[in-house]
Amino acid sequence: MKIILSALFIFLMGCNTTQNITPQQKAIEISPDVYGKTITEADLKKHLYIYASDAFEGRETGTEGQKKAVNYIRDYYKTIQVPAAQGDGKYFQNVPLHVKYVPSGSFAIGNSSYNLGSDFIPIGHKNISFEEVVYIGYGIEDQLYSDFKNIDIKDKVVLVKEGEPKNDLDIYLLTNSEKPSSYTTNSMGKITTLLDKGAKAVLLYAPSIMSRVVASYTRTRDNPSERMELLQEDTTPFTAIIGSGLANKLNPEIDINHAPKVLKVKGTSAIISNSKKIATENVAAIIRGTEYPEEYLILSSHLDHIGLEDTGVINNGADDDGSGTVALLEIAQAFKEAKDAGHGPKRSIVFLHVTGEEKGLLGSKYYTDVAPLFPLNQTIANLNIDMIGRIDPKRKGNDNYLYLIGSDRLSTELHQISEAANRNFTNIDLDYTYNNISDPNRYYYRSDHYNFAKNNIPVIFYFNGTHEDYHKPGDTPDKINYNLLENRTKLVYYTAWEIANRKERLQLDKNLN
Repeated sequence: MKIILSALFIFLMGCNTTQNITPQQKAIEISPDVYGKTITEADLKKHLYIYASDAFEGRETGTEGQKKAVNYIRDYYKTIQVPAAQGDGKYFQNVPLHVKYVPSGSFAIGNSSYNLGSDFIPIGHKNISFEEVVYIGYGIEDQLYSDFKNIDIKDKVVLVKEGEPKNDLDIYLLTNSEKPSSYTTNSMGKITTLLDKGAKAVLLYAPSIMSRVVASYTRTRDNPSERMELLQEDTTPFTAIIGSGLANKLNPEIDINHAPKVLKVKGTSAIISNSKKIATENVAAIIRGTEYPEEYLILSSHLDHIGLEDTGVINNGADDDGSGTVALLEIAQAFKEAKDAGHGPKRSIVFLHVTGEEKGLLGSKYYTDVAPLFPLNQTIANLNIDMIGRIDPKRKGNDNYLYLIGSDRLSTELHQISEAANRNFTNIDLDYTYNNISDPNRYYYRSDHYNFAKNNIPVIFYFNGTHEDYHKPGDTPDKINYNLLENRTKLVYYTAWEIANRKERLQLDKNLN
């Protein structure tokens, strides 16, 4: 029966992908269900009762509980002898993060000092020192009016003011009406324009913006947030919104004269960017391909959750994303058993457990944007699992379902492969409700697959939807439906099997949405 089912699967796959199946392919694909059957409720449950236990304290990024999580994942890969993805044998990819606090500092013009927060608000924190400033008026370059005639701003500190010119009748010159142009409604866009033209620093005199920003700054200073970001060198040129005191010190005529000119004035900024470094890790293992080892299929899930409540109550995150984590472990075991039996995948399969998803997809962003372990142009697809162990209340009474998001956004073949794998092995009701481009939930942009999709790598996001325990202490292992978790995990496995073993590389045939 296994052979008959597998032969049918191969035939249907061939119809869907317009591929001719070679004898060599038949040999490797003859019994994927044999290895798929190693994915069991019992094993998933055993893993999850440990991984989502109180001992892991909710696995918040950078905490001791998260360290226990990455150690558990690493140790399991060692146990089943799936090697580290990195050439140095390390399973951990260090992801440098930091919590960024409100900066402090001052701005000196001659013998006068101006305070950060009340007199100016920095946007880029790279400090500057200067002996002249190029005043560029409104900073407008238009067919009807230009502030850039006969003045050079390249590598200069530039002073610009918000708004645009009017005539004596209070009519805007650019629109010839009482309605302003985008130069007024988008004052911040002037900063970008000036930097694009080569300015090394920009000071935007914008009283209307300053009044709003100062209030926001004061609230943030008094109630700092714990927002994590990737720790990277700040290469943003010095930019700041400045108030009237600092602006008039630089150019006493700034409110009455918008003619560009060079101002001989000395100044120095002294901004201190306050932050706390966070040490955290992605975990990556690999099964190397037998025929196309330099083509990579990445299977991903996020290893973190939201940790402890202020009261000390633990958010265990069994579904989010303990379910995806243990699914990856079981899929890795299935592929390892296949490899040991001589049926290793033709393409390399990377098992990537990313950190910092709950902090803004930071682990996957670091992987794709900063330090990919394998070339993105050789990464053929990403199958991302985030919450597959529970039931959406909207689906109660019809529990055998799974939401799929993104399968057809970039590759028609990926969608066809996914449908065929389900049709022949798992028989799940695949629900594409949240795949709609106009979906107000925007789930396509809210899990780690998106960092691959934005790089034109085809993706599928596997998701059971939210439930009453989403991001709450009630998300515990006893509430997982392990029968559903097993079958949903198998769907990812069978889809990965076909992608990794097909004759041709998966084709990208659509534009990024």
